[in-house]
Amino acid sequence: MKNYSLSELAALVQGALETFAQETFWVRAEIASLTVRNGHAYLELVEKAPSGLQAARMRATCWSSLYPMLDAFFREETGRALQTGMQVLIEVEIDFHAVYGFSLNIRNIDPRFTLGDMARQRQLTILRLQQEGVFGMQHELVLPTVVNRLAVVSAEQAAGYGDFCHQLRQSGFCFRTTLFPAVMQGERAEQSLLQALAEVAERERDFDAVVIIRGGGAVSDLGCFDAYTLAAVCAQFPLPVFTGIGHTRDVSVLDMVAHTPLKTPTAVAAFLITRMERLLEHVQHLRQRVEQCGERQRLMRRHRIEMLRQRLMACSPERIFARGYSLAMAGGKVVRSAAALEPGTTLTTCFLDGEVKSVVS
Repeated sequence: MKNYSLSELAALVQGALETFAQETFWVRAEIASLTVRNGHAYLELVEKAPSGLQAARMRATCWSSLYPMLDAFFREETGRALQTGMQVLIEVEIDFHAVYGFSLNIRNIDPRFTLGDMARQRQLTILRLQQEGVFGMQHELVLPTVVNRLAVVSAEQAAGYGDFCHQLRQSGFCFRTTLFPAVMQGERAEQSLLQALAEVAERERDFDAVVIIRGGGAVSDLGCFDAYTLAAVCAQFPLPVFTGIGHTRDVSVLDMVAHTPLKTPTAVAAFLITRMERLLEHVQHLRQRVEQCGERQRLMRRHRIEMLRQRLMACSPERIFARGYSLAMAGGKVVRSAAALEPGTTLTTCFLDGEVKSVVS
């Protein structure tokens, strides 16, 4: 039985692949892992069957002589960085090494393929949220009259968070912010945001609204804000959600489901301050109306009292006597009928200027 050393077998395989090694191939795959070290990019590429199981898996390398240029080109075209879970179309050379085995050398990348897949995944996410009936739930929430107790989800050292808090402090209104720190970019971002929101939900009664802000950073790090799970949680969150995640190129799915989507952290602060200013103006207007109503009521009361006084004065005995009337009294009682008087009864007749006594005959 003929046998081979390991290196001899490797040489046979390498010889068999020499024909393919002279060509390049455009390959569709999903990035299972991506590590950049010393300028080189090391990837694990996979293809998944409809069942979800892996149908194929291969190593790929993009060397430092080419990777920075391809990375910059991809970011410019897609607004995203190459990352785990992304579908890519890459041009590769086949490589086989006796020690390191079979691998692919990346020569080029087509960002249009990834853009198409991202758009498809984004549209599927929106459609799923709509079918589940949660897409517009935030829009049905009514903001409290006063929105000043804010749960802020952001990176603690982010410039946008600092600008947001500074702007609120400078307003002179009494805003109270509580930070729930989260990673706002990269592969850990979605899980970190979900954890922060879970902590806010545990203290729901302490806040009027949630503010998710991200200032600065690359547009290429915004992929997590299109993720289904994060969008679904925010859409169904019991408190109104404000977003200011600092990008103007696209509207994320998170922006679509949020109660109040705004472009930047400072735009969120400006919105909240303007709302407080309008509320203060409304309160001052109401106070003026109350004061005016009070003054009108006081004037009406004075007028009614004066009218009553005049009516009372018109009915006073002095006014009646002045018009020529007199008052007859007998035994301290008013005489209302002559028939009730008996002869010999002493009458006292009152006039404006005095009294006269007489005896009934």
